[in-house]
Amino acid sequence: MQMTFPLAPAPDEATSERGRKLFAGQTDFLKGVVAMNGLPPADRIEVCFAGRSNVGKSSLINALTGRKGLARASNTPGRTQEINFFTMAESHYLVDLPGYGFANAPVAVVEKWQRLLKQYLSGRPTLRRAFVLIDARHGIKSVDEEIMQLLDKSAVTFQVVLTKADKIKLSDHEKLLAQVRGKLAKHPAAFPEIVMTSSEKAEGLATLRAIIATLD
Repeated sequence: MQMTFPLAPAPDEATSERGRKLFAGQTDFLKGVVAMNGLPPADRIEVCFAGRSNVGKSSLINALTGRKGLARASNTPGRTQEINFFTMAESHYLVDLPGYGFANAPVAVVEKWQRLLKQYLSGRPTLRRAFVLIDARHGIKSVDEEIMQLLDKSAVTFQVVLTKADKIKLSDHEKLLAQVRGKLAKHPAAFPEIVMTSSEKAEGLATLRAIIATLD
């Protein structure tokens, strides 16, 4: 039976509190990694965030953690080629992958980044889920499907997080969700729930925090 990819339900009070506590704790930048030998020990639960440039990834990470300057935004695709690791409490790594969509990046830079990304995704035993961020104003584009195919091949479960939901009309939500659901149906690694968020309005943050806090 085909999955319908419903919106993730709001967490119950206990699960919401678990998520709040995890993200209310200390979150610190650990290191930027440019090669596999620089990865920190795989000694805790890990989640990563991926998204094309300007999707609002830095804003979402900052909103989730309540730390405005934690993840730094760059308007130039391909400028930051590091995999950035953050520690949450003593139990989780939050991993910020470089924005993809390299229209202006040199071919050699793109190839190096893609190689590192493939190695990371296929070789990280504690990686529990990848969150693929999609701009609600645009839906899933071909460049997003490339990263989803990579996640399929790496057998890494990924969950779509729609960003900037406050930038589209409520009447456009169903059209957006229909497009996203149609695309996700082709991807075996896709988790069967979608999270809709707005960093500015704090929408969906409690849901996403609870999802991360309950991964084991």
